[in-house]
Order: sequence, then C-alpha cells, then structure tokens
Amino acid sequence: GCNPLAETGRSKLQNQRAVLNQQILRAVRMRAGAENLLRATTNNKVREQVLLELSFVNSDLQILKEELEGLNISVEVYQNAEETFSIPLVPLGLKETKDVDFTLPLKDFIQEHYSQDSSEYEDEIADLMDLRQACRTPSRDEAGIEMLISYFLQLGYVENRFFPPTRHIGVLFTWYDSFTGVPVCQQNLLLEKASVLFNIGALYTQIGTRCNRQTQAGLENAVDAFQKAAGVLSYLKETFTHTPSYDMSPAMLNVLVKMMLAQAQECVFEQIGLSGIRNEFFTLVKMTQEVAKVGEVYMLVNTAMNQEPVKENIPYSWSKLAQIKSDHYKALAHYFTATILCDHELQPGDDEDQQEKALSQLYDSVPEGLMVLAVLKDKVQRKQLGKAHLRQAIVYHEEALRVCGLCKKLRNIEVLQEVLTAAHKRSLLKYAQQETEDDFLSLIQAPDILPKTEHKIETIAPQFSKVKVKDFFHKLGPLTVFSAKQRWTAPRTICLHHQAGELGFSLKGGSPVQVYCLDPACSAASAGLKEGDYIVSVDGVDCKWLGVNEVLEKLKSVGKQPVEIEVISCQDTAASLHSKSATYSMGMQKTYSLICLAMDEDKIDQTKKAPLKLPFLSWGTKNRQKAASTLCLPSAVAGSSQIKKKLSPFTLFNTESSLY
Repeated sequence: GCNPLAETGRSKLQNQRAVLNQQILRAVRMRAGAENLLRATTNNKVREQVLLELSFVNSDLQILKEELEGLNISVEVYQNAEETFSIPLVPLGLKETKDVDFTLPLKDFIQEHYSQDSSEYEDEIADLMDLRQACRTPSRDEAGIEMLISYFLQLGYVENRFFPPTRHIGVLFTWYDSFTGVPVCQQNLLLEKASVLFNIGALYTQIGTRCNRQTQAGLENAVDAFQKAAGVLSYLKETFTHTPSYDMSPAMLNVLVKMMLAQAQECVFEQIGLSGIRNEFFTLVKMTQEVAKVGEVYMLVNTAMNQEPVKENIPYSWSKLAQIKSDHYKALAHYFTATILCDHELQPGDDEDQQEKALSQLYDSVPEGLMVLAVLKDKVQRKQLGKAHLRQAIVYHEEALRVCGLCKKLRNIEVLQEVLTAAHKRSLLKYAQQETEDDFLSLIQAPDILPKTEHKIETIAPQFSKVKVKDFFHKLGPLTVFSAKQRWTAPRTICLHHQAGELGFSLKGGSPVQVYCLDPACSAASAGLKEGDYIVSVDGVDCKWLGVNEVLEKLKSVGKQPVEIEVISCQDTAASLHSKSATYSMGMQKTYSLICLAMDEDKIDQTKKAPLKLPFLSWGTKNRQKAASTLCLPSAVAGSSQIKKKLSPFTLFNTESSLY
C-alpha cells in the first residue's frame, strides 16, 4: 500500500474523512444519550436543557454531514494533473475502517479447533494483518486493485478456516459509511468482505478520473475503469444482501452503478470527438445522437438520485451535477442539430434520400405541418427549425448555469463554470448569426432528439480468477477437509507393526488419505485405529497434503521397524446448533438486535419437521422509528419465505453467504 503519512492530495482527503468519521461518531453518541435522557426524565427544567442540547447536536451533525459531502465532491484532487477543458468526473471515496487484531482469536481457534501449536502460525497471522493494513491505503493503479482483490480472496480462505457458522470467534470489524460517516460494527466477516469489494469499486472510479482525457488511450482506460467499477458494485449488490450500511444498500448501489455507466458513456462521446468534430452532415447526425444518449443517461441518474431512500444520503452536489450534465449534453444535441439545418443546405449533387433518412432518425416526430424532406428543400423552413433548436439549446445551457450557480460546492469548480459558459456563448453566437426579422412569426417548437449510440456501455464483471493468491494457512491442510465447519478429535498416535508385510488396512482418497477396509484383528485396530480416520503425519512428517501413493511409500520405507502415525477422526456434527448473531451499530438508541437462525436439520425426518421460524427479538422497539441514525436489520416475519441466497464463488464451503 501507499505510505499512509504521504502528503498527497488524495491522502489528505482520506485523513480528513477519517477525522470527520470520528467527529460524527461522537456527535451520534451524544445525540443518543440526550434522547435517552429525554425519554427517561419527567423534570421540565431538565427536559428544556436536553432539548437545547439536542438542537445543538443536530445542527453540529448537519454541519459535519455537509463537510463530508464537500469531501465527496472534491473532484479536482482526483482528476488528471494536466490542464483539461472537460467537465470533471466523480470518484468514490474509500471506506474507512479501524484496526483489527487477528492474533489472539486465530491462535485460540487453531489451538482449540485444529489441535495444533498456534505459535507456528504467528508469521501467517502477521502477514494477514499486514495485508489488511496495506489495503487501507492502496495505490491508485492496477497494483492497488490487485492488492485489494488479493485480500478479498484471502478472506475467503480465512472465512472457511476460522469462522464457523455456529458461533463468533471474537473478531470485531468496524467500517464507516462513505456518505453518512456512521460506523457499523459486526463480528461477521461478510461485512469485511463487502467493504473491501466497495473499496475495489471506489478505487476503479479513482483510476478512471485520473486518466488523461486528452488522449485516445486515456479515454479508453477511463471507459474500462468505470465499466469495471460498475461491475464490482453490481457484484456487491447481487452477492451481499441486507448490508447494514447505507452506502452498500441495494438502492444506493443501483444508483452508483448507473452513475459509473453514465460517466463511461460520457468518456465514449469525448473519445469520438477527440480528433475534432467535422462540420459535415452525416458526421453531425452521428454526434447528435451520441451526445443525446449521454444527456439521457445522466437524466436517468438524476432521477434515481432523487428517489427515496437514496435521496436523503446521496450528496446533494452529485445530484445537481448529474442534472447539469444532462442539461448540458441535451443542449449540445440541439446545437449540433441546428448546425446541420443552418449550415448544410441541400445541394443539387446531394443524395436527398440519404439525408432525409439520416435526419428522420433524429426525431420521434417532427412539428405539425412539417415534413423532413420539405424541410431539407425549403430554405425558410430549415432556418426556422434550426433557430428553434438553437433557442432550445440556449434554454438548456441557461438552466445548467443556473443550477450550477445555486450549488455552493459546484460553483467553486472553475473548469465546470468555464465549460458551461463557453458552450452557452457558442450557442448565443450561432443564434446571433442567423437572420432575426422573422423571429416573432416563428412558432415552431424544437422536437426532442432521439438518443442512440453505436458503443453500448455495459458492466464488466470482476475477474477475480486472474489474481492468484496462496492460502496463508496452507499448513493447516486441504480446505476441503480442514475447515471451520468440520470438527475433529485431537490427533492420536498409533504405532504400526508390519505383519508379514501387511498393514492390515487400505488407504483411499486424495489428500489427506483416509483409512478404509480396516481389519479388526490387525495390530493397528488394537492400537486404536478406526475406519475412516485421516492420517495427518507419518513418523513426525506432516502428510496432510500427500496422496495415497506418497503415504504408502513413507509407510513402506520404514521397513520392519514400528511406524508412528498420527490420525484424526471426524466428529458427528448432526446435532443442530443455533447461530446467534448480535449486531450493534453505533448511534442506535439502545437498540440491540439478536437474530437466532435455526440451521437446517438435514437428518430429521422431513415429515416430522416443523416449519422453521426466524424470531426477531429486540429491545427498545418503541423507539426504532425515532432513531433516524439507526441502522437496524429488518424484522423476520414468522412463516415468511426465505430469500434464496447467492453464493460467492470464493466462499468455498460456507453456504450462508448472504450478509447478516
């Protein structure tokens, strides 16, 4: 990872975000305490003082939220260092987290569950913690992406090695919401995995905004980065459900995916016009439809941002920037159409049918009384329709400038003001060049432009398989056998004596090998060897990863001398245990949630099994609706159908892969 103390613009923003998160946490705790006191007291004087304190804390929280929004719209820091004349793109900030100490919980679990000397795994645990720490400050390039993906894949191994589905091992993960700054604390590793995925998507957006948009290669890289960001966020939405954080809720992720695809579409338009837009009929028709498509996707983004429940948490300046871009690119579409009509009169050698077909593709319907071919042939009608498009372009430009001026954060972005002003002046100049004596007689309204693109933008699913990682805890044995879901007896030492060259049993399976066809009368059975035991070592040599032939070679190489092997037996796990998950989110007004999830009892007769119920027990339910800052899990209704959970391909054996 990058040096966390490096004084770069991006690191300063992340440090400011961390400080704001702590201030928001203190303010939320103060508000929770004041609300509890207000509910508990009946003294009028105390109530007045508490209400005054609450008003102060709420105003303080509002100020902190505005400061956090200011960080989210600090787009200049993330743009390419070279001077450009382009509207800035919006990146996502990385989620902040607290330090996590895996040492004691993992060492205890290794000692208890795997019956191994935990001191032998201190280096592996340290490597895991170092990797997590480095992921807090990833470099803004492919190396940073690869490191985050490596940690995400490593968490898949850790989850299956150390996180049993029946209990927690005492590791608390804390992640701060990227938009509200409210922390979420859970002992569930899936919170960690989901947050790392969010940061992978966020880092892709930062890579996309950093690309040089003045070159063809830079724009191609930007399009690719935003498509990959959308793919990661879409994968997060589909794989991890019921996330207790606003920035990872399905509604918010849906908006973020749309925003990233819109920015990719914007880069595609810039890529097409990078070498210059020729003032030629068919070229302008193509550019008109492309730029209209950009305006349409930003209009959809703005609409999505203003829907509940996203509206309350999405930065206000993001919503306004989407509206500005929608108006700006719609204005450009009308400007290009006006240029087609005003600058390109039908000449005797032109192909009327081709021009009529091309111009017809721009409109869903033309104004009443007009025909496309007639407009092409009639100079007066061309001028009138062209000026109508110019008037509409000017209206859109003025609306974009007005909205930009009303937003304090956006009007301070100089390059945005320059681009909008230059486009507005260009449309005014074009309109001034046209004859104006018939303006009062023209009642034509410019029709809407139909959007169309030849470059379809879609999400690019994350390619986790391209990043190769090695399980830090490889020494524990094959994950198919040595996982947190399996329970084993402590290793037993068996002394084998060769009887006429025979062992008295056979071996089967991959690694580790398993004992079968055990002769009850052999010396190995008398020494305690059982059918189905796994051999984990031969004469002190670890053989968890050895196959049948390799283990047999080791047994035969000893000759007539007795051989000591260590074996383990799988314990019966048919008894059903309940999974208890206590969830605590900072800022909850004494609202604690306990979810008891009953495991499927596979071995119980299905005809006798009662339908599973998911009771949801909570304290302080009367105050749940009042807790605006509370992040609660949804109540589970008895008898409700369970949502089918999608499995992450990297959660190899934990079938309960839905989040919380």
